[in-house]
Amino acid sequence: MNQVNASQVGSLKETVGRYGIWSVGLRSEEPEGLTERAEAAAELEELGFSALWLGGSPGVRHAVPLVRATSRLVVATGIQSIWQYDATETASGIAELEATHPGRFLLGLGVSHAGMADRYRRPYASMVEYLDALDAAGLPAERRVLAALGPKMLELSRDRAAGSHPYLVTPEHTAQAREALGESPLLAPELKVVLDTDPGRARTTARGTLAMYLTLPNYTNHFLRIGFTEDDLADGGSDRLIDAVFAWGSEDRIRERIDAFHTAGADHVTLQVVEDQSRGTLPRDGWRRLAALLKP
Repeated sequence: MNQVNASQVGSLKETVGRYGIWSVGLRSEEPEGLTERAEAAAELEELGFSALWLGGSPGVRHAVPLVRATSRLVVATGIQSIWQYDATETASGIAELEATHPGRFLLGLGVSHAGMADRYRRPYASMVEYLDALDAAGLPAERRVLAALGPKMLELSRDRAAGSHPYLVTPEHTAQAREALGESPLLAPELKVVLDTDPGRARTTARGTLAMYLTLPNYTNHFLRIGFTEDDLADGGSDRLIDAVFAWGSEDRIRERIDAFHTAGADHVTLQVVEDQSRGTLPRDGWRRLAALLKP
């Protein structure tokens, strides 16, 4: 079992900084959009974001063109499903990328959901087996993080990885995660942002995104575990739930919501701009607005 190097995790924290961007649109393999994706990644770096998290169960290959298009940005998988990618092939791909662009890639791993993976079984034990295979292939533990919501996976994130990248969480969960992880590991929660000051419109946009997640037991059980009720999960999510897992409103209010995660113990917050689906997959204007409101 590879031991986590605390000093290297500390270096990773400095490299990824306080803010990142989470995007499923930048994961695409469509060749006709490669130039735009590369330009968008380069702009995110110029805007001051230190890390880019690719959604939609990406693999190392999805990160390669974005790493090449930038000079400092860390590109991470947020999250790669252990059912979809072979551990040995993953480690080999990372080694190749590390040889040319050292320190620029971070592997985020998760067990996905039963309805999304044909071979889904014994998720915790399967994650342990996957980490064992990565160890055997020579991937350092501090170059990976785990999607961890519950206590057992958080402990695994502490002991077998650089830390955790929890998705669809609250500052209260972040405080619990920090307590479980301890001080040293990286804690990088994801937060969805709706850049809209109208309450009804912002919550409607948020519910459009949340709907899919409310069909997945991993998330609904997580919400119940951290204090929400079945009523909160009904009809697209209560206002209470929406307001807890999305940041929306004025720039000051959104900044306060982001800051709450840092106050609760996050080292890095990765921000997903949520827009009406008709507005496209790369919310570049939203990223620019986020960068502006995050300036000291």
